[in-house]
Amino acid sequence: MNQQVYTFGGNASNDDPRSRDKVVVGGKGANLAEMAGIGLPVPPGFTITTEECVKYLAEGSDFSEKLRADVAQALTHIEQTVGKKFGDAADPLLVSVRSGARVSMPGMMDTVLNLGLNDATVEGLAAVSGDARFAWDSYRRFIQMYSDVVLGIEHHLFEEALEIAKEDQGYLADVEMSADDWRKIVRQYKDIVAAELDRPFPQDVNEQLWGAIAAVFDSWDSDRAKVYRRLNDIPGDWGTAVNVQAMVFGNMGDTSATGVAFTRDPATGEKAYYGEWLVNAQGEDVVAGIRTPQYLTLKAREAAGARPLSMEEAMPEAYGQLAEVFELLEGHYKDMQDIEFTVERGKLWMLQTRSGKRTAKAALKMAVDMVAEGLIDEKTAIRRVDPMALDQLLHPTLDPAAPRDILGRGLPASPGAASGAIVLDADTAEKHAELGEAVILVRIETSPEDIHGMHAAKGILTARGGMTSHAAVVARGMGRPCVSGASGLSINMKDRTLRMGKRELKEGDIITLDGASGDIMAGEVPTVEPELAGDFAELMSWADKHRRMKVRTNAETPADCRMARQFGAEGIGLCRTEHMFFDAGRISAVRQMILAEDEAGRRAALEKLLPEQRADFHAIFEVMSGLPVTIRLLDPPLHEFLPQGDAEFAELSEAIGIGAETLKRRADELHEMNPMLGHRGCRLGITFPEIYEMQARAIFEAACDVAEASGDAPVPEVMIPLVATRRELQILRALVDKVALQVFAEKGRTLEYMVGTMIELPRAALMAGEIAEEALFFSFGTNDLTQTTLGVSRDDAARFLSPYVEKGIYPRDPFVTLDIEGVGQLVRMGAERGRATRPDLKLGICGEHGGDPASIAFCEATGLDYVSASPFRVPIARLAAAQAALG
Repeated sequence: MNQQVYTFGGNASNDDPRSRDKVVVGGKGANLAEMAGIGLPVPPGFTITTEECVKYLAEGSDFSEKLRADVAQALTHIEQTVGKKFGDAADPLLVSVRSGARVSMPGMMDTVLNLGLNDATVEGLAAVSGDARFAWDSYRRFIQMYSDVVLGIEHHLFEEALEIAKEDQGYLADVEMSADDWRKIVRQYKDIVAAELDRPFPQDVNEQLWGAIAAVFDSWDSDRAKVYRRLNDIPGDWGTAVNVQAMVFGNMGDTSATGVAFTRDPATGEKAYYGEWLVNAQGEDVVAGIRTPQYLTLKAREAAGARPLSMEEAMPEAYGQLAEVFELLEGHYKDMQDIEFTVERGKLWMLQTRSGKRTAKAALKMAVDMVAEGLIDEKTAIRRVDPMALDQLLHPTLDPAAPRDILGRGLPASPGAASGAIVLDADTAEKHAELGEAVILVRIETSPEDIHGMHAAKGILTARGGMTSHAAVVARGMGRPCVSGASGLSINMKDRTLRMGKRELKEGDIITLDGASGDIMAGEVPTVEPELAGDFAELMSWADKHRRMKVRTNAETPADCRMARQFGAEGIGLCRTEHMFFDAGRISAVRQMILAEDEAGRRAALEKLLPEQRADFHAIFEVMSGLPVTIRLLDPPLHEFLPQGDAEFAELSEAIGIGAETLKRRADELHEMNPMLGHRGCRLGITFPEIYEMQARAIFEAACDVAEASGDAPVPEVMIPLVATRRELQILRALVDKVALQVFAEKGRTLEYMVGTMIELPRAALMAGEIAEEALFFSFGTNDLTQTTLGVSRDDAARFLSPYVEKGIYPRDPFVTLDIEGVGQLVRMGAERGRATRPDLKLGICGEHGGDPASIAFCEATGLDYVSASPFRVPIARLAAAQAALG
């Protein structure tokens, strides 16, 4: 059997490669073992594997005797290393119990500090430390944290008791509390536990330890962790490790401190130490935003005009050691590190290191800079940047020339800008966002329970907390602008109002946040388009060098085409012509065509539409300048174009001279029980060939005209939608070829063009070998292929797909990331069978999956020639295609 408990620090050997495998011991456990192995000052401890978590959650309740024995032995390792005994009333060993998944999930799972304190050991800690205030402060922290995490008692009960005690004494801060004050608080806290649970707070240190281990494992399946996993595509069966580590104390007076630091600025990517610290504090004081922390470096303090001394000034020796550790760790891991540290009476201890969360802008700068520094190569830089994070860079920022009504200022915790209506809790944020409203979530401080509201909001504003607080870290990971630590902000939840200085606003008022400056503004501030040069252009040039697949765009307007080309699109993979038919100036002719009772009536309407369609394609061909353009002929059900209500029928009747009742009767005849599977796609072309004739003529006339005027010959790729049989495509290809020859004869020139089809039905994938006899290209329409394969309507799926993903029925939403096992099998089969018939068959994908990195990796493995994505996702697809090619 594989070992399930691994020690680190002291004389731990760590010879077993599993002891540094993030899959087995989680990221935190692996890095603690790694840091200890390279000689850094790491408090000794042990890690229980993720495998035990998965087993515990599957089987429930108790732990095996084998695990209990292994933990007891590992605890002995800590005791021997530090020279203290767990539960010893004279000189107690205290431990922390922390989670540690294989990927960073900041704030999503639980931690317990100071474990091992009880009514006896607190006295021993006071005696051996010579500081009774420190000992009782640690005990009250432990009771509050353990009661919240393990016993399930609401933490606000303890907070309220503490606030009342401080008010009674006239204290403003926790550090003013004396040892006697903390003794009284401990008694109150224990009374709260007894009242809530009808049993006393546990005094047995072993009971405390196993309760905390179980709570950390349970936190893997907490609501907030599930939300975070869903948002970040983290599988639910990974589990979390548990790290038990000897406590070191940052709250032992003015020579002690705690902090969080980054080896580079995670917001901008600048090569400068970035972080915060607090004197006489424990780690949760910094990350939870309970106290507003101080700056790490003199330069940062002076730039902010802050008063309290930086760590560089106040503790120069410990800071110097920390700076050496920064350089060592970044060189070792070859990436920016996020570090937690404690200084106990002048001695530096390292509690954690991990690759730090960063904004997209910072990720780009770090990747490019590290290549220039020789730390990594181009391929590593390409792999280093999350393609989806590029979305943060592709949207507008505040116009620097626009007037701003400044309400106040906080800390610039996550860059970007957003405007929206104030909402004061996460549930309200989610509710309004579902209605399509832009909202700004405003809180005193955020907690992991706010994760759903933070995701729903356009921006986040908090009154407390620093740039490494929960709000800041999560916002940066999500790409949300965040302003934290806005000290002038007060919130009245009863009245649903907030005040900044002398200004009062109510929930629903519009504000704007600038996460780059920390400014908070009244009203909406105009924006400017993003810059796509510099580091962005450099990384994308590397991506283009290393990718194999082409990247096209889904677009049907000149504006979208221009945007896509600006983002690097190499053609159009899907031009949806039906979108052009909804234009107000032509919808009347479209309806006349649909409701006509004979071919003559339809052709009369189509004559009106021909010049409009020709102009559409002319504009697109001009913008695309000779790049391939795949144009899908009319596809959607006809009922989508029909009038709605008596007023629209009356308006159409007057416009085309046919009685309203006749039009209604004709509309009733066109009614379908299931329009998605009804009279649409190539079925329209088979039954009403004049529709596709008009569109083909518009395409070829526009292409010839642009070639004549500019010299850049367009490359039209005419796509026949919803084909299920070879014969359908054979008939419609002959129609398109016939029109092309007619137009070429009329124009006196010929152009290259292709006729192909969209594979969006399972039968088409199965019969791809036959269909390829008529098609020069396949474009997999994975939106409809997913619907027809799963038997699920995308529009209705939102009602039940979330539970399906949560229960592991589908690993991800199949309309966001391709269902590789099912739909992917059909794509693979269609590609293989198609190319068996026609080896040079061009293959692409044009569904929404064309902008999803995981789906793009599948397309690379399947050998497709290109992916097609919406304009703003073109850079994402370019980078994802490069990563897929690199493996």
